[in-house]
Amino acid sequence: MISENLKELEAARAKVLELEKTVAAQLSAELCSLPAKYGFVDMNGLIAALKAAARVPTKVRKVKAAEATDAVTTQRRKRATITEETRAEVKKLVEAGKTGAEIASAVGISLPSVQNIKKALGLVKPGK
Repeated sequence: MISENLKELEAARAKVLELEKTVAAQLSAELCSLPAKYGFVDMNGLIAALKAAARVPTKVRKVKAAEATDAVTTQRRKRATITEETRAEVKKLVEAGKTGAEIASAVGISLPSVQNIKKALGLVKPGK
């Protein structure tokens, strides 16, 4: 019984090897036909075009991806440095009655940073 299983296993391995060779040959033939399929004279022309396409600036690729998915792309902002002047400006704008979003936009920092500064300065109402 085990010898029959070993024979089946060997036959299966031989079949897998044969299939791998067949697939490799088909893949090679398909890859060799790509230049003509896309209008290039030879493989070097196709490779040069692919390399040129890979050098598209990142920003352009993001915009094209956004257009394709109708998504809005945002870039990460540089981290703001919170200085004493920033804190003073936030305090002045809070006292002027500006909203957190208005303050963040005017000072050039994020809304959570505005909230943290307000909290540190004691300008927020205590929570219930």
